[in-house]
Amino acid sequence: MRFKAKKCRKLVLRKGKLCNTLQLEIQGEKIPSVSDQPVKSLGKKFDKTLGDVQNVKEFRQQAEEGLRKIEESNLPGKYKLWCYQYGLLPRLTWPMTMYNIPLSTMEQVDRRISRYIRKWLGVPPGLTSVGLYSTTSKLQLPLSSALEEYKVAKVRAQTTLESSKDEIVREAGITLRSGRKWSAAEAAEGARSRLRHKDIVGVVAQGRLGLGAGPTATQRWKDAEPMLRRKMIQSEIRRQVEEQRRAQAVSQGVQGAWVKWEQALERKVTWKELWSWEPLRTQFLLKSVYDLLPTPANLKRWGKESEEKCVLCGKRGTLSHLLSGCAIALGQGRYRWRHDRVLRVLAAALEEKRAQMSGRKQGSLKFVDFVKEGGKGQRRGKRAADDGLGILPTAGDWVLQADLDRKLIFPEEIAVTNQRPDVVIWSAKTRQVVMIELTVPWEERMEEAYERKAERYSNLRQVCTEKRWKAWCFPVEVGCRGFVSQSMWRMLGALGIKGRKRKQVTKNLTEAAEAASRWLWLKRNAGTWKI
Repeated sequence: MRFKAKKCRKLVLRKGKLCNTLQLEIQGEKIPSVSDQPVKSLGKKFDKTLGDVQNVKEFRQQAEEGLRKIEESNLPGKYKLWCYQYGLLPRLTWPMTMYNIPLSTMEQVDRRISRYIRKWLGVPPGLTSVGLYSTTSKLQLPLSSALEEYKVAKVRAQTTLESSKDEIVREAGITLRSGRKWSAAEAAEGARSRLRHKDIVGVVAQGRLGLGAGPTATQRWKDAEPMLRRKMIQSEIRRQVEEQRRAQAVSQGVQGAWVKWEQALERKVTWKELWSWEPLRTQFLLKSVYDLLPTPANLKRWGKESEEKCVLCGKRGTLSHLLSGCAIALGQGRYRWRHDRVLRVLAAALEEKRAQMSGRKQGSLKFVDFVKEGGKGQRRGKRAADDGLGILPTAGDWVLQADLDRKLIFPEEIAVTNQRPDVVIWSAKTRQVVMIELTVPWEERMEEAYERKAERYSNLRQVCTEKRWKAWCFPVEVGCRGFVSQSMWRMLGALGIKGRKRKQVTKNLTEAAEAASRWLWLKRNAGTWKI
């Protein structure tokens, strides 16, 4: 092996000061000084200061230059977002791991990145960062926060050193520096404490999940291998960052209103959807969810208008009023038009399922085949669609009527009433009837709409039961901004629409409600309503 002087560096200190007069040679070749030619070793750059001041400056320049190059490209905004997520951010991850970058510096870089992201999305600069990076909000974008990745990278490096297979490295007590505001070592230890505490407490019920449900039920700190423990610590750090975002959202009165949408299901925007959407659709969705559209109330709050009256009725023109509460718009049939568009999508999905069940025999009881100890059971094929997976598979003579195009009349053979559910499905042979009532309310009023419609049709359901019909009543909601309620999800599953088909139906309902509301917003100042 030949020694190469050009790949080496020298650093001479005399009385604590750098000295460049002393020259070192090997085999007639001079060894360059670190002050003249900084060296990069093991992924880290070293200069004459042996510190990271210059490296931090270069990191900020790298981030700014990367953002500038993406901005100067001729790509649409959604492709610039992809370049950031999968081009720039991975390049910044290694410097964030290796250099002692203070948290305050990283916060400045993250704010700079967020400004560019808002510009590429076409949303106002005032949009909260919670709406960009939150993983538990009602509307989730496929973007990652540079600040969150910084914390995870630091904790990953810290735990790697602490659990190293080399005893000398493990017992060296190395602590990564990240400024005064935050410590990677303390964050890692705090995450360990929380994970140990979860082992003691056990799995607790979260939301509507049953006791013991969820992925955390199979991951216990005391039983995990070292590699899995490091991943659990990183996941816990991400969870803590998300908790901070959640607390920030609760403190935001307007842009944090989505925390009150208890009945609405989450919407996760994928890159495929983001690429296929028009920019105006993305902008309307984000602005409507976080109430940043130029409504009369917002224009007055921003100091751009002196009054906040609705053009049609003269009341306070909030977004909730314009999309779901204006009496004039209601009288003109605008909300009914949106309701019928969503109902048409729902009726088409139910009719498709009814057609699949047409002609099938009535479902029979299913028995369990017990197997003796040591024996082998009979292997069954793919589970049939009518193997006890819903109401519709129990009969083959279903008839469906929807309150569309013409006035729906409730079947007289079941009950005589003036009430008109949006959808009625019944089977004369099995004497079963399903009533579905659709509402397209403001997302915060989903639960109120559910209780109101359930009470309205409770008497009709009782009458059907007294006449020896097995009756179900499903009040369902689709928010006016395109968020499907849990009642809709449960209804589709109860009728037998499950799996990928149920996801596709909810997606179609979401798109129908969102597109109709977007059109209502564009026509909000029109005095007349024509389709």
